[in-house]
Amino acid sequence: MPDPRELVLELYLRFAQELADAAGEAIRPWFRVSAERMGLERKGDGSPVTKADRAAEVIIREMIADRYPTHGVVGEEYGAAASESEYVWVIDPIDGTGAFVSGLPTFGTLIGLLRDGSPVLGVLDQPISGERWSGVSDGVVMRRSTHNARVIHSHAGDSLAESTAFATTPEMFRGESAQAWQRLAGAVERVRYGVDCYAYGLLALGCIEIVCEASLKPWDYLALAPIVEGAGGKMTDWAGEPLRLDSGDRVLAASSQELHAGALRCLQDAAGDAPATR
Repeated sequence: MPDPRELVLELYLRFAQELADAAGEAIRPWFRVSAERMGLERKGDGSPVTKADRAAEVIIREMIADRYPTHGVVGEEYGAAASESEYVWVIDPIDGTGAFVSGLPTFGTLIGLLRDGSPVLGVLDQPISGERWSGVSDGVVMRRSTHNARVIHSHAGDSLAESTAFATTPEMFRGESAQAWQRLAGAVERVRYGVDCYAYGLLALGCIEIVCEASLKPWDYLALAPIVEGAGGKMTDWAGEPLRLDSGDRVLAASSQELHAGALRCLQDAAGDAPATR
C-alpha cells in the first residue's frame, strides 16, 4: 500500500510546478528590458532587486497562502512567516538577479519544501529557456524543456583530478573559506565561475561534477539539495552535514558520494599551502 506521506509529497511536487509556472509568467515580461523599466534597485546589502523578483515572490506567497494556509514560507524578498511549521516553503524568486539584469538566461526560480526542517522536494526553473529540474530527496530528477521530459542522472565519476568544479564567483570565498576553495580548485581538472543556480542543474544533468559555494542564504540552496540528491549526487554543508533551514552559508554538491568525500577532504584539510587555481 502506498505511503500516505509519499502521496502527499507527490501532491506538493505538482503544486510546486504550478508555482514555477506562475513565477515564470511574472518574470518573463521584465527580461531584457532597461534597468529603469525593470525597476532595478539595490537592497541594504548591495544586492540587486527588480520588479520581477518582487512580483514572482508575491504570486508564489499568495498561491501558498490560498492552497496551504498552515504552511510556512521563507523567501528572499519578503522574509519568513510561520517558519516553525511542519511544512515550510523556501523560495528565491530569481536566484542570479545579476545575471537577469544583464540579460543572461542562467538565473533561476528556486522553490523548495521542507518537512520538519529538512528539504524534501525542490524545483529549479529557468523561465526563458524552458528548462526545469524537479527533484525529491529520495527519488529521481526530471528535466523538462519545451520539447521533452526525461529522467536524468548525475555523472558517477570518482576522480577529482578529472572533475569540473563551479562556483558563482571567487569573491564569495573569504578568509579560511578562500583557502579551502583554493585547495579544492587546485585538485580538480578545471574551474568555472558564473551561472548561479544553473550550475546545480548542470550537475544533475551529468555535465559537471562539483559545485562549491559560500556566502549563501538558505533560499539559495535548500531547493537544490533534493535535485542533486535525486539525481544520484550528494549535497551538504562543508562539515558534511545535511542541509537544513539553520545550516550555515557554505555548501558542497558533487555528482557522486565518492567525489563528495574527496572534495570534502580538500575543504577540511587545513595543512599545507593552498595550491593555485587551474
